[in-house]
Amino acid sequence: MALIVQKYGGSSVADASAIKRVAKRIAEAKRAGNEVVVVVSAMGDTTDELIELAEKVTPLPPSREMDILLTAGERISMSLLAMAIANLGVEAQSFTGQQAGVITDTAHGKARIIDVTPSRIRTTLDAGAVAIVAGFQGVTQYTNDVTTLGRGGSDTTAVALAAALGADICEIYTDVDGVFTADPRIVPSARRIDRISYEEMMEMAASGAKVLGLRCVEYARRYGVPVHVRSSFSGRDGTLVTDKIEGDGTMEQPIISGVAHDRSEAKITVIGVPDVLGKAARIFEVVARSGVNIDMIVQNVSAAATGLTDISFTLPASDGQVAIFALKAAQGEIGFASLQYDDTIGKISLIGAGMRSYPGVSAKLFSALSVAGVNIEMISTSEIRISVVMRADHLDDAVRAVHSAFDLDDSDTEAVVYGGTGR
Repeated sequence: MALIVQKYGGSSVADASAIKRVAKRIAEAKRAGNEVVVVVSAMGDTTDELIELAEKVTPLPPSREMDILLTAGERISMSLLAMAIANLGVEAQSFTGQQAGVITDTAHGKARIIDVTPSRIRTTLDAGAVAIVAGFQGVTQYTNDVTTLGRGGSDTTAVALAAALGADICEIYTDVDGVFTADPRIVPSARRIDRISYEEMMEMAASGAKVLGLRCVEYARRYGVPVHVRSSFSGRDGTLVTDKIEGDGTMEQPIISGVAHDRSEAKITVIGVPDVLGKAARIFEVVARSGVNIDMIVQNVSAAATGLTDISFTLPASDGQVAIFALKAAQGEIGFASLQYDDTIGKISLIGAGMRSYPGVSAKLFSALSVAGVNIEMISTSEIRISVVMRADHLDDAVRAVHSAFDLDDSDTEAVVYGGTGR
């Protein structure tokens, strides 16, 4: 008997027929002799619809009330799925994040899990039933306020429960057949990756690949939870995310695992910063205190005549105005001249653990972008990633050009996005 945690995304439970299809898969896993815990997202576009509804009521909804509103979507899904499973003759019970023991900090809208105490889930499993848990949500430790976990929150819920329960595997069901070498909506010839390391998957998630959330992969790596990414619309094998190596481990690591892209970032340029000790630190202290995460940073060479420099950095476009407001409030103290904001950028990232020991990767990347007519604005690197910022309208061409340049195309099969979103 194995303990399996399964997570189903919004496209997998988009309507009544989809819920019935998912219920059949869960019932089959249970009848095969497994203990099964299921984490479910809100149906289809329910979360987006609830956000739009709140914005019609008020332009600035209180974050606490937004969390209470948004968790309604997952509660609807979990109860309907439990009903569908029961209709197949398998006992199932649904639980909110609070009932499942998901304890978080107090950051409404982007709370982080600090503990999982799944005693009620364990009791349900011991009684022979399937446990259905609402993803994306938890409860604060001392005030019992409802919180949401932010983007990819249901993935994180699933991995956290798998870790707390000592599950054998965490299966993330989505609307694609696994992790691909590029977004199949842009590159239909993208190749499915059979196995990928936590390290590479973290870089892909951080670089815009939406099939798994970054925090989910971080949690899985920390607790050694193997994650199997599969489609709920097919029976194909999918992609295993793990650090465990089967066989004798003599096979060489592929040079490149994939090409990721991101349209959700913006760029802020702080113009005319005095090039003196501590000014850059002060800029990023202000941004950090506003709760904004920064991705790439570039500082120009100081002009000798003026003693001034420009500093550019990228950040989530959704946090752009927050950062602008915070920096403007500190302009007098820091002494910079002005700010420029640009939300028409895109980022492409080349990821692969094999590039550590393979020369010429950068040259091939920049050559492919040059042939595609792409102008590079910013560059950032790590041991296993090279990221480039460009104009957003060049992003699709850049992804296809780089993907082909590194021979990642699959000439035999075409990737399928069953639900239309790739998530």
